[in-house]
Formats: sequence, structure tokens, C-alpha cells
Amino acid sequence: MVQPVEGLSAVTVHVSDIQVARKFYREVLGLHEAGFTEQTGRAVYTFPGTPTVLAMHVQRPGEGGREPGTVSGIILQHHDPRAAVEEIRRRGGTITVEPMEVPGPGGVIVRAAIADPDGNEFVISTGHPPAPKP
Repeated sequence: MVQPVEGLSAVTVHVSDIQVARKFYREVLGLHEAGFTEQTGRAVYTFPGTPTVLAMHVQRPGEGGREPGTVSGIILQHHDPRAAVEEIRRRGGTITVEPMEVPGPGGVIVRAAIADPDGNEFVISTGHPPAPKP
């Protein structure tokens, strides 16, 4: 039998202004820009500690997919989301949900949410605590 999903290679978001988005992802979130193609207006960023990349471009008419500013549910990890949020705020980023403690399996996690210039929203969370042993 074939395993339908073997991993996650990329997350893609649509943006309305690629240059504004590039500045946000480099300067506010501090991600490394792995590539940018001027002709297609596509940029790719790497996440520390994972081979998964974040790709973005301006959505072309009829392309399909989510409109700029409608992405949510992507969770980024940080050992101290409160400190990460303060640094993002200092760099001019938008905080949409202040850090809060949330009960999770095996303990409490801390989560917050931020938005890019288009309003695409990302959660910043501590790693999930280990599940209790049965």
C-alpha cells in the first residue's frame, strides 16, 4: 500500500505586493530568502530547522487558491512566543492575537497570532508538550 502523504515541502501564500511582502518576511520575521524570481514575482523563504519552505507570489487572474489576506492556520514554532511577539512588534509587525496560555494534550502551550501586510495570519506557538502516557 502507498502512503498518500510523505511530508510537507512548502506552504504558499498569495500577496498583493511582492516587494512589501519580501520586506516583511525578511525584516520583520527574519526569514532567509532562498530565492526570488523577478520575472514571475515569486519569492521563497526557509524556516530554521526544517526543509519546509514558505513560497509567495501575486495571484494571477483565474489562478485559483486563496485570495491575499485569507491564509490562516499555519503554526510557526518558537520556544518563547511572548518574546517573539515583542520582537515582531518592535520590527513593525502586526499582532492579531496577544500571547495566551492554551490547554493542550499533556500541558499548557503559549500561542499568539501575527499578520503579514496583506492580513495572512500565522500562529506562533511553543511546541506541543508530550502527550501523557496511558
